[in-house]
Amino acid sequence: MTVHPLAGAFPGSSPFPPIADYAFLSDCEANALVAPSGNVEWLCLPRMDSPSVFAAVLDRDAGGFRLGPADLRVPAARRYLPGTMVLETSWGTPTGWIVVRDVLLIGPWHHDDELSHTHRRAPTDYDAAHVLLRTVRCVSGEVQTTLDCEPVFDYGRKPARWAYTDRGYHQGVATAEGESLRLALTTDMRLGFEGCRATARTLLKEGDTRFCALSWTEHEPPYTFREAYERLVWTAHHWQHWLARGNFPDHPWRSFLERSALTLKGLTFAPSGALIAAATTSLPETPGGDRNWDYRYSWIRDSTFTLWALYTLGFDWEADDFFCFIADVAERDEELQVMYGVDGESELTEHVLDYLHGYEGARPVRVGNAAYRHRQNDVWGAVLDSFYIHTRSRDRLDERIWPILRRQVESAIKYWREPDRGIWEVRGEPRHFTSSKVMCWVAVDRGVRLARLRQEFELADQWQRIADEIHADVCAHGVTEQGIFRQDYETDALDASLLLLPLVRFLPPTDPRIRATVLAIADDLTVDDLVLRYQPKQTDDGLEGEEGTFTICSFWLVSALTEIGEHVRARRLCEKLLSFASPLGLYAEEIDPVTGRHLGNFPQAFTHLALINAVLHIIRVERGWNLAAWPASGPGPS
Repeated sequence: MTVHPLAGAFPGSSPFPPIADYAFLSDCEANALVAPSGNVEWLCLPRMDSPSVFAAVLDRDAGGFRLGPADLRVPAARRYLPGTMVLETSWGTPTGWIVVRDVLLIGPWHHDDELSHTHRRAPTDYDAAHVLLRTVRCVSGEVQTTLDCEPVFDYGRKPARWAYTDRGYHQGVATAEGESLRLALTTDMRLGFEGCRATARTLLKEGDTRFCALSWTEHEPPYTFREAYERLVWTAHHWQHWLARGNFPDHPWRSFLERSALTLKGLTFAPSGALIAAATTSLPETPGGDRNWDYRYSWIRDSTFTLWALYTLGFDWEADDFFCFIADVAERDEELQVMYGVDGESELTEHVLDYLHGYEGARPVRVGNAAYRHRQNDVWGAVLDSFYIHTRSRDRLDERIWPILRRQVESAIKYWREPDRGIWEVRGEPRHFTSSKVMCWVAVDRGVRLARLRQEFELADQWQRIADEIHADVCAHGVTEQGIFRQDYETDALDASLLLLPLVRFLPPTDPRIRATVLAIADDLTVDDLVLRYQPKQTDDGLEGEEGTFTICSFWLVSALTEIGEHVRARRLCEKLLSFASPLGLYAEEIDPVTGRHLGNFPQAFTHLALINAVLHIIRVERGWNLAAWPASGPGPS
């Protein structure tokens, strides 16, 4: 077995929990990560990409919010309530048992002038309540229980000041100098303040219950346990009702599909319809290294790939919302950027928070992402393919959308001959990446199909000639002498993005070049069966060091192996990948193939969308569906 450079890189003992041990909470406006200790170690307010108030995941002194037994213990069990994003943690102590439930509340839709958004979609029956609720129940014996809430505003720069309200010892308000954000902590325990911390201690006996609620933006928290419980149940039912809209196959792997769908929904910013790449910033791709990026933004490519997955499962409302988001920014901007802020912001200036220690000492900690300035020529293909899938099912194209899509096709035509940064956003010199050329072909090919749908046959014929030219160029310059698609026109190196070629139907899966490419990646770009994006030593990505295997690429390999008829190998790999899921069914960006530890930002939308497509590939083959008969669009049939 190949020994990977990351083997043994993590220290044996660390104050940081493994990345995969975090639980993920969302109300579709804010996200939180909860450690096994019961500590909320990541929460940015009021939006997913706002500065943090709890950031212990990046520095143990950057704020946290713990509720649990007074003596810090390993929980006996953690789970999500079925079909929800309500976390339940059970604690056993020598004297008794308690159960803690954590949730970012959803409530009935409310109008909020203070949080008006340029791109807000039509109101639904529900909205974020802007409350982090935590309840605790003693189920047997007695347990000394503690609450410790220590916000540090602005990414750990500004400690909180606490003050009581007119509710006395049951509510405190946290503020910081120069910050407009106010946090209210409401509880049926008695609060005390110790410097920057709000604390409470109580002995719970069998049947006793308590709650605490952290709220912001002036929304009303619950004031009694009964009200807290009712709002928790309302939120749980909201998630279950949302999940019931999906079309999930009756299969042993159904739970993986459901958790992935919930996670993708949780990474959606409901006011605009944008989908962020991950909930966090600067969780390292290399332990202790500098491959640390801020993923709390909406990459057009990632988002459209995500919609392929959600749409396959029947969640077309999310596609509608995101396509409106794309339309808004595309009408505003002359050229579509590769990424935007969650409300369509076009400037995402990157800077370093050099005072933060970083997860496991991985520095720098970055906020913002300079990749927004990159040209990545694959973005137009991702957009056009998603719109094509969406339009085909309706057999119509909104008059507002067609001029936008036409402009994206024209951009692909304009730039397809030029080098770019590629799907992996390399920070070395731009190159003629094969997968970028292929996605330009996808943009023009889907443009042809849409033009024919609109009966604009002259335009379709014009674009078809260009699509044929791109296709011929890739086949002439993007293939090695061995008949294997190469990373770029100047090298024979492999690249996992080439696994998309059969999935976007660039060539039939039976084409020998496709088969040779898929098998070459499976055999030569893997460590213990898991797929690397590329070999860093063969690719000038502008960075030092190694990285783990990219889990989206491994799931792509499952789908690609299925396409070329390697069903046994595909299922075996899929089973292996599913075994790497976190205890709560979540995935980060990468997996260390030697230790199995998750690396990179968490949870990662890209990984979960590829899981959905891979699992559906396996299930459909098992049920005897003909892959060749599926629509020639998207990373897997829709």
